[in-house]
Amino acid sequence: MDVEIIDFAPEHAARFRTLNVEWLEKYYRVEPIDELVLSNPIDKVIRPGGDILFARLGDKIVGTAALKHAGDGVYELTKMAVTESAQGLGLGRKLLEACVERFHERGGKRLFLESQRRLGAALKLYETSGFEHVERPVPSQYERADVYMEYRGP
Repeated sequence: MDVEIIDFAPEHAARFRTLNVEWLEKYYRVEPIDELVLSNPIDKVIRPGGDILFARLGDKIVGTAALKHAGDGVYELTKMAVTESAQGLGLGRKLLEACVERFHERGGKRLFLESQRRLGAALKLYETSGFEHVERPVPSQYERADVYMEYRGP
């Protein structure tokens, strides 16, 4: 089956939450900042000028990623998750590429992400997609984040 990357629609809000809670609870816990965004993606991501994208495989939404506008052309790649049964199919890369494309379409100036060292496969994906490890400019909102990366291009 071909994967299709689709835009956020209000009926997808519950799936956005479910996909993210699934991986957060597997590796960490849902932090207050996660709860804030996952409970209100329209007000916390879409209305401030961001995007939420989904990977649809057949008739099932199996992955998601958000491009959260932090102001002044700065965006955070966040809330990227692919359900366990669909991992290994390249969906994370497709979501990441779509988010980077959207960042460029919006005229973004800086794209960053925060992650965790133990997520080796995710870090490799980011590194091979143009993200570089750099010094964190401000303290993290996430307790779990011990990696900070910025997009430098392919």
